[in-house]
Amino acid sequence: MKILVVDDEPLARDELSYLLKQNRLTDSVYQADSIGTAVDKLLQEKIDVIFIDISLNDENGFQLANELKKLIHPPLIVFATAFDVDAVGYVLKPFEQSRVNQALEKVQAIFKLQAKKDNSLTVNSHFGSEKTKIISITSDDKTKIIKQHDLIMATIKDGALTLITNGQSYSTRQSLGWLLSRLNKNDFLQVHRSIIVNINSISELEPWFNHTYQLKLTNGMKVPVSRSFIKAVKKRLMM
Repeated sequence: MKILVVDDEPLARDELSYLLKQNRLTDSVYQADSIGTAVDKLLQEKIDVIFIDISLNDENGFQLANELKKLIHPPLIVFATAFDVDAVGYVLKPFEQSRVNQALEKVQAIFKLQAKKDNSLTVNSHFGSEKTKIISITSDDKTKIIKQHDLIMATIKDGALTLITNGQSYSTRQSLGWLLSRLNKNDFLQVHRSIIVNINSISELEPWFNHTYQLKLTNGMKVPVSRSFIKAVKKRLMM
């Protein structure tokens, strides 16, 4: 898994990063010393879990955690202090390898549960003259036909593509590019390397951290706009 360590103390970041790298579940570890640099890294990499300190100079780790919960697929959060918070867990300073390992095992267990849900449905393309209007979803020998105008957004994480309509979501192991090639380009827009949205489902474009933006959709969900897509998004929204 890809891990981001957010702490304004260099020694603490290095110590925790070292302990994380000792665990077999860790693929790579990134560091950030503030909420701003953390957001930049989140826009650049697909982070699975964030180890974040509660106190970050004049900033608060809860601020980032609360904003991330608004995302469709937010990274799991482990705080660096023992507060009663909405997070996967916490690790105490000074850090201990056993506690770090326990946190990672808990994260892995959550990922396994999510993977079972992702594998329960399969999305198949619908060929023919209607391929630009509908997408067929096959599960348990039954096929669900989704009209493209009902599709609010699609996002991919860890190889699992999730299509979201009002009140429903469907998962497959197809790629985001596979879906993008089948969507009506006039109605859909890629706003992040892992997110596509229906333009008709956008209700607001609002500022987020560090001069970035996020979109508020008609179903209440919020999604980030990657820096590399900001110009295209503003153009399509006639800004």
